[in-house]
Amino acid sequence: MISRVAAAGTVRYPPLRLALAAVVGLLSLVPLGYVVASVASAGSGIGDLLWRPRVGVLLVHTVLVVGLGSAGSVLVGGAAAYLVERTGLPGRRVWTAVLAAPLAVPAFVISFGWSSWQPGFAGLLPCVLVSTLAYYPLVFLPVAAALRGLDPAVEEAARALGDGPVRTFFRTVVPRLRPAAIGGALLVALHLLAEFGAIQQLRYDTFTTAIYDQYQSTFDGSGASALAGVLVLLCLLVLGGEAGLAGRRRTARIGGGAARVKTARTNRFRYAAPLPLTVIVVASLGVPAGVVVWWLVTSTSTAFPAALLARTAGSTVLLSAAGAAITTALALPVAWLVERRRGLAPKLIERAGYVGNSLPGIVVALALITIAIRYVPSLYQSTAMLLAAYSVLFLPLAVVSLRASLRHIPPELDDVARSLGLRPAGVLWRVTVPLVARGAGAGAALVFLAVMTELTATLLLAPIGTNTLATQFWSYSSELHYGAAAPFALLMIVLAAPATLLLTRRA
Repeated sequence: MISRVAAAGTVRYPPLRLALAAVVGLLSLVPLGYVVASVASAGSGIGDLLWRPRVGVLLVHTVLVVGLGSAGSVLVGGAAAYLVERTGLPGRRVWTAVLAAPLAVPAFVISFGWSSWQPGFAGLLPCVLVSTLAYYPLVFLPVAAALRGLDPAVEEAARALGDGPVRTFFRTVVPRLRPAAIGGALLVALHLLAEFGAIQQLRYDTFTTAIYDQYQSTFDGSGASALAGVLVLLCLLVLGGEAGLAGRRRTARIGGGAARVKTARTNRFRYAAPLPLTVIVVASLGVPAGVVVWWLVTSTSTAFPAALLARTAGSTVLLSAAGAAITTALALPVAWLVERRRGLAPKLIERAGYVGNSLPGIVVALALITIAIRYVPSLYQSTAMLLAAYSVLFLPLAVVSLRASLRHIPPELDDVARSLGLRPAGVLWRVTVPLVARGAGAGAALVFLAVMTELTATLLLAPIGTNTLATQFWSYSSELHYGAAAPFALLMIVLAAPATLLLTRRA
């Protein structure tokens, strides 16, 4: 049996897995290196760029959107998970699928629906509403899965000791849901730090929209990189807060499985629960879908170019599937190292992935463009470079899902496999990979959906002549051709539905 800790007390890392994880971490840090180099080249002028009232306004706006949007997602997603899993709600499976369905609707399509329906729909509160409606499933799915997997013996013991239902819930259930809720909130916060399309449509300036405008209007790399540097600092603060709140508590159970929690069929919320859930579904799905159909029917710019729709849909599916497969494969050694080994190296590698995820797609794209033009010109505007950008942007989506699966797999299984003669590579492929298949499927589905709706990196890095549904929709909607944009939005939702269904089943 191979020991995890050397005799001297230092952590022992499997060389191959550490090397693979380190390469992934370095790839994730490429955009950060670009930001640092650009800021350094600006010299003393960087202070003048940052110490402006405008930067203070952007900081306040960004913090408000991220903080309120994350809080709203936790509140809505957590409440929806409880109503579905603990109230005896009729049609629970159907409700789970419907409540996860907003993952199939890009945030900029939700904002398009609301803002084109109500032209005055703009500003902070609309941004918070759209952010919550678009991203609450990232909290709903893990919290609902955690509720299904809780051991009821803990709650029964609390009730036997005299605790009432409310006290039992907050003392025994909430602490065990904390890792799932915090993990979901982390994903929401990182999404909002880099969100561009929805916030731009709602005319509310944050660091991401300011960086895009800076590049588009002046091509001032130093100014935009200075703003991106502040965005990186915000990411580090979010990651530090998540690490402190989540801790490293494990929930793996060795021995007999836990009984399922029996849902109270007479729960007083059983018949009231559909009302708030219906409001959530109508706001997140009904309004955007209804507005898209309205523009299809009434707009004079509506058209159905079958060849363009088919070609764009095909390239979208191929890029999304390839991006999901590559990103999930790259995430596996990172997730394993973080969950199975303690020490500085795993923490740094994991955090490197989150830093890349927090940067706007345009910063990641320009970093890769700069490197390609200077060192590997043949990679410029190639599919390989575009897939590399997707991996940098969406690696944490797969890592979080894989870590959640690994936490429920006792580490002793690896030792048993080694004691039976398997080499590390054999343990990985014959033991670890089959056991994390559900987490890998959920992570791949999340990445698939994210790639399908990615805008700025795709606009800059896609090979000439390659368009996706998201970029084609954005092109038409930016020109106020709502009817022409509507078919692409509708097709995007239809193609994303299978991945959303898979994600719901895996969760």
